Amino acid sequence: MTTTETAAPAFPQARGRTKGYEKRAVDAFLARARRSFEAGDDDVVTAAEVRQVAFPLVRHGYSIAAVDTALGRIEDAFATREREEAVARVGAELWVDHARETAQVVLDRLSRPRGRRFATVSSLRYGYRIDEVDIVADKIARYLETGEAVTPEQVRSVAFRMQRGGYREVQVDAVLDAVVEVMLAVT
Repeated sequence: MTTTETAAPAFPQARGRTKGYEKRAVDAFLARARRSFEAGDDDVVTAAEVRQVAFPLVRHGYSIAAVDTALGRIEDAFATREREEAVARVGAELWVDHARETAQVVLDRLSRPRGRRFATVSSLRYGYRIDEVDIVADKIARYLETGEAVTPEQVRSVAFRMQRGGYREVQVDAVLDAVVEVMLAVT
């Protein structure tokens, strides 16, 4: 590559007035993840960290959808490696038992009555819309109980509108993260 050539951007840029992820932050995280995955870098990146990473939103940033899709694939790769290492270390039976226990904890939470599955914020603050979270919770509960089709990508990409007095975001997000972990543990 000559000095006048530049590398193609890793992702498409957000269009128009739409904000996207800050390019430097995305590029830095992806470089760190690559080093960790390929070389077993001392700065270990986990599937959970990939799932929970957040980037600043800026004008002319990377397309959110494109980056999130790539992060989903990266998370899958890290989860597969983590599963293989854990199975080699503790055995498949213990690994599956752990995933089953986590699934049961999630199912117990989601089996609570609608509107009472998570703590709510005060009526002066905004949280996730209760009715929307409950719809998703019902679908996830059916997945855990009967195997109804739900993909990790569907869980990762779920978004809720906000309402005063809604469910606490942190609790809902933690359960969604646990669901993805269970799904990746058994695939």
